[in-house]
Amino acid sequence: MIYDVVIIGGGPAGYTAALYCVRSGLSVLVLEKLSPGGQMAATSVIDNYPGFEEGIEGFDLGQKMKACADRFGAKTLLGEVFSVDLKSDIKKIESSEGGFEAKTVIIATGASPRKLGLPEEESLGGRGVAYCATCDGMFFKGKTVAVIGGGNSAVEDALYLSKLCKKVYLIHRRNELRAASVYKPALEKAEHIEIVWNSVVKNILHGGTVTGITVEDTVSGKTSDIACDGVFVAVGRIPNTAFLKGALETDTNGYIAADETTQTSIPGVFAAGDVRTKPLRQIVNACADGACASKFAEEYISVHG
Repeated sequence: MIYDVVIIGGGPAGYTAALYCVRSGLSVLVLEKLSPGGQMAATSVIDNYPGFEEGIEGFDLGQKMKACADRFGAKTLLGEVFSVDLKSDIKKIESSEGGFEAKTVIIATGASPRKLGLPEEESLGGRGVAYCATCDGMFFKGKTVAVIGGGNSAVEDALYLSKLCKKVYLIHRRNELRAASVYKPALEKAEHIEIVWNSVVKNILHGGTVTGITVEDTVSGKTSDIACDGVFVAVGRIPNTAFLKGALETDTNGYIAADETTQTSIPGVFAAGDVRTKPLRQIVNACADGACASKFAEEYISVHG
């Protein structure tokens, strides 16, 4: 069988694309290697997705998105994609569930946060360790947090959290931030932000939840503890594109080059959600990408058959 659309990735972008495509009468296969919702499914509570005034668990939201697409006939297989051949009119996908062919492909594999690599980090996810300030910041309202990093994302997170938290420590390994100079005036005005220079996190202190961090001075080698209720890791993200093996044009950070139309460097191939070049990565605009990708996939099929 040759599908009209194969969607790689079953997160919010992927399932929104699936919903819109099947409602337009297209045959759709979604390939997701984790569970419906993708990384969103591992989020305990989502408070910033419209329509759920009490918040919703990420796993539940992922299941609801899948159910919407299922209702109209989308097919889902849980499996990992190993490679793709996108150059021909009929695109080929090799996965743990076998090989598939499609007239169009929508890539919605997202991006994973780069982690510190500390042994406590994984177990403390959702218990004080977070990777998205706009997603989880409200849980720390009135509390003290530490942001790890020195780039644009780290500074943006620190500024955002300073409006919610009583104290924000910005931990950076060097004596100068990598963030754009445009952020400097805002940082200087932010009363609740303290920058800890030349420091790396060596340990996350915790009981049942995070209680602080141990930092090492990169100049003197001395260590000290900083008490805090949460740790926001902002040392970059890694787009989930390894399986493409260079098949599509990417930007300097490895994200798929695609504008607001979601069209990539290869006709009939689209990139939606966090995996594409974009200024903001949130569930709500991942969904918008999915809807947009479906429109242009439908247009491509109507022209090329």
